[in-house]
Amino acid sequence: MLIDSHCHLDMLVQEKGGIEAAIQNAKANQVDHILCISIDKASCQNVLSLVKTNNYLSASVGIHPNVDQTENFTTDELVELAKHEKVIAIGETGLDYFRNEGDLAWQRDRFSTHIDAAKQLKKPLIIHTREARDDTMAMLENEQAREAGGIIHCFTEDWDTARRALDIGFYISLSGIVTFKNAKTLQEVAKMLPLDRILIETDSPYLAPMPHRGKTNQPAFVKHVAEFLAELRGDTVDNIASTTSANFYRLFPTVNSI
Repeated sequence: MLIDSHCHLDMLVQEKGGIEAAIQNAKANQVDHILCISIDKASCQNVLSLVKTNNYLSASVGIHPNVDQTENFTTDELVELAKHEKVIAIGETGLDYFRNEGDLAWQRDRFSTHIDAAKQLKKPLIIHTREARDDTMAMLENEQAREAGGIIHCFTEDWDTARRALDIGFYISLSGIVTFKNAKTLQEVAKMLPLDRILIETDSPYLAPMPHRGKTNQPAFVKHVAEFLAELRGDTVDNIASTTSANFYRLFPTVNSI
């Protein structure tokens, strides 16, 4: 049993066989559930349409930090949208200083709105951070994001950042990046992480793991992340799969009832 804890399933509509083929392939590869992540207002609606009648899927709602600064939710708007029974998380949200320059106060304001909404609803946050780890962690710590909990998704940071995330009760999600040959520092962090705080993901259609690097990613490929982690940590694939799945259901206890 595997879980893809972060997938942009709506973006696979143009692939051969479309979204349904991706779902069936995931099921054939022992993927038990897929969390479909929103990145902007349009994808919030697309994802909600996708998950509303399929208990194999759940959703997050939010606006990615790379989306234009003019696109925003108020806290009340985000809370109302996230009351949908299939929405189990807020995000993808966070800070990204790699693709944006200048005064990025608007990114921090948007991030704060998502933290507020998550705390009100007690729904975990899905965090994106790139070249902004200190500010990201400071905001999570200072704004009491532990009240909502959450995930640092597609983790690529150092051990100090991982420790800070663990200290506020967050989970660390590892993507196909951990399988890349040049990801030695991340692999060392992955060895040190407590297994009961690890999730696995694809971030598909991006970041396909080895041996599919460079191809379109899909939820079925989360098995390769589990296989790599098992070898890296000297564990079994079954234990990596079952424990990361149990972690997901502990963080999102309503999934089994939707």
